[in-house]
Amino acid sequence: MSQRWNHNIHYHPRILQAVPRGASSALDIGCGEGMLSRELRGVVPAVTGIDLDTPSLELAQGYGDDISYVHGDFLEYPFEPASYDVVASVATLHHVDARAGLLRMRSLLRPGGVLAVVGLARATLPRDLPRELVGVAANWGYRAARGYWEHPSPVVWPPPVTFPDMQSLVTELLPGATFRRHLLFRYSITWTSPR
Repeated sequence: MSQRWNHNIHYHPRILQAVPRGASSALDIGCGEGMLSRELRGVVPAVTGIDLDTPSLELAQGYGDDISYVHGDFLEYPFEPASYDVVASVATLHHVDARAGLLRMRSLLRPGGVLAVVGLARATLPRDLPRELVGVAANWGYRAARGYWEHPSPVVWPPPVTFPDMQSLVTELLPGATFRRHLLFRYSITWTSPR
């Protein structure tokens, strides 16, 4: 959909591949300027994006697409419980308390719905140093080949939770979820709500 590239966009296909057949509604948490929301709209008929950053939402709304954008905090916004077939989020969970965020995301899924998250976590050094160095080299290669798009949304750095802590939290709160750590400093979570 876009020629833009950064670490977050690189993993959008993880989200899109997780969308279940027949999904009719999706919520993009931390939608920013709406890039993932627009990609989701290509496979899901009704998409809502929510973000706290007004300038980012104004950019999203400027595309004039058929997506409902909401200004607010997803932890507090009065969404109907169990109302989405897909709850997706990229690079948002580290902006909030991870436990509260995962619990809220889980509560918004219909039975059989899918939670798909790409997030950031903190490396544990020196143990993770070899992996981090390989990630740095891959990052340079991608940047040389594709360039790098700096998104306009707020940044939280460093992430407050380590990769092992996030994996433990996912195991506790989302039984049966798939947690994967990725080369470009990200992890992904895919979980299907019980029917």
